[in-house]
Amino acid sequence: MADKEKKKKKNEEEIVEEVEEEVEETSEDEKKEPAEEGQEMITVPLKDYAEQLEELDDLRKKVDEFSAGWQRERADFSNYRKRMAQNQELERSTSRIEIIRKYLDVHDDLERALKNVPKDMEKLDWIGGIRLIDQKLRNVLESEGVKRIPAEEQEFDPNLHEAISHEENPDFESGEIIEVVQQGYTLGDRVVRPARVRVAK
Repeated sequence: MADKEKKKKKNEEEIVEEVEEEVEETSEDEKKEPAEEGQEMITVPLKDYAEQLEELDDLRKKVDEFSAGWQRERADFSNYRKRMAQNQELERSTSRIEIIRKYLDVHDDLERALKNVPKDMEKLDWIGGIRLIDQKLRNVLESEGVKRIPAEEQEFDPNLHEAISHEENPDFESGEIIEVVQQGYTLGDRVVRPARVRVAK
């Protein structure tokens, strides 16, 4: 029994030695080969490395310059578009006001004609027809946003009124409007035509 145990122990020791030898050979081979396949150690001279860094900095500066220039151009173009839109809106508004002024002239003529109708003709049908035309024109102007400027018995406002005369009048205080000679109108916040008035001084 003792001989068998010795023989068995000897065989185990031989196996362990063989395994250790294989492990040593494998570790030596790994030392000779690169850590990972495809990776290579590249060495660059310090001077070349500094030049590459400097070139990289120059490229970054150029990118920043181009980016800043592009943003400026984009902002300029956006401002240009806004200015163009504002100019177009102003042109449309101005054209609209010019057309409304022409209608106001017609409206003034109708009002003057109706004020001077002889009393014996006031009940005639065709006078009633003219009154309806005048009312229709007034409704059209109101639907477009045209509003009459308050002037009767108001304080004179140079932004809304145009004084055609300054007169002494005991019935009015200085600066009060005595009479409206021609009605004024606004469209939104713009004056289409100032009211022409006589003012007390």
